[in-house]
Amino acid sequence: MNKFLTLLGNFTWLRVLLVMVLTTIATAVVKPYFMSEVSFSYLWLRLFIVGMLMLSAFIIGNVVHAHVFPKRFSLLQIQFVALVSGAMLGTVISGLAIGRTLNEMVTNDAIFWGMVIFIAVGVSLGVVAATVLVYREQAARAAADASQADAERHELEKQVLEARLRLMQAQIEPHFLFNTLANVQHLVEANPPLAAKTLESLITYLRAALPEMREGRTTLGREVDMANAYLEIQQTRMGARLQFLIDVPTNLRAATFPPMMLLTLVENAIKHGIDPMQQGGEIQVRAVLNDSLLDVSVADSGQGLSPSAGVGIGLQNIRERLQALFGKTAKLILEENTPRGMVARIQISNGLSEH
Repeated sequence: MNKFLTLLGNFTWLRVLLVMVLTTIATAVVKPYFMSEVSFSYLWLRLFIVGMLMLSAFIIGNVVHAHVFPKRFSLLQIQFVALVSGAMLGTVISGLAIGRTLNEMVTNDAIFWGMVIFIAVGVSLGVVAATVLVYREQAARAAADASQADAERHELEKQVLEARLRLMQAQIEPHFLFNTLANVQHLVEANPPLAAKTLESLITYLRAALPEMREGRTTLGREVDMANAYLEIQQTRMGARLQFLIDVPTNLRAATFPPMMLLTLVENAIKHGIDPMQQGGEIQVRAVLNDSLLDVSVADSGQGLSPSAGVGIGLQNIRERLQALFGKTAKLILEENTPRGMVARIQISNGLSEH
């Protein structure tokens, strides 16, 4: 039953339309042979029967090649035999349909040569039609293969980038972790309350960071919590040289967001923007929703964009991951901040979670 439905599915309206067009051409070709004996529509109907039988034989030939003789005969051989068989069978059936007998078709010279003309014209135009169909099918198959190859390449790139991310996450910046613990150890004696606050921020950071290693996406709220804890720890280290502000509306905390990207922007702002400045500076983390576009920005009042600095590995990694995860619906934008510093902005379409 399934094979029968598959067979019927090959009778597309485009193929039937092609048969009708070629039938019209064939009728115009053979009409002079019959002179005024028969009408154009009469010949067209008979040749249309031949054409449909040839189309049926062509489709059946493809099925036979695929399931019966996939290696013994080539597809072109089977298709040619199918077209000739369909032309002959269609010519005979069209003759029987108008009341002629098999004996008349064989013994009457005029009828016989008329059948030969029908078959020759049918086979000739059938070869043309088959060439068109095969070309279209090959082009469609090539396009499908190219699309599948692109999809597989895209998925492979995505997996490579995610593997790279997980490797980075697995390290959890060892020097940052050890420096923080050493700082806590020092503060235990010098400033116990600040040591407790720093340790609390470190625990918050680790709670948010560790689950990210097993997930491809998380929520903006969790990323913000991790960035906040990281900034609190850095503020303990830098003192008054680092000020920060986080402005993320509650309704946006449920938005889906790729893991570790916000933290990378914050780290970049401290390392390349605030840390090199003797007087330090401020970092502002903001999120807004414009229509369906989630805009998350990290602005610093540090050194700003340097024409010779280029794009760091962390920012390049963000660009590649955004491309792999979202395609053209997401991007990383770097802008100069006013009056000084840099703004790194991640924009993602449809950022809100459906849950």
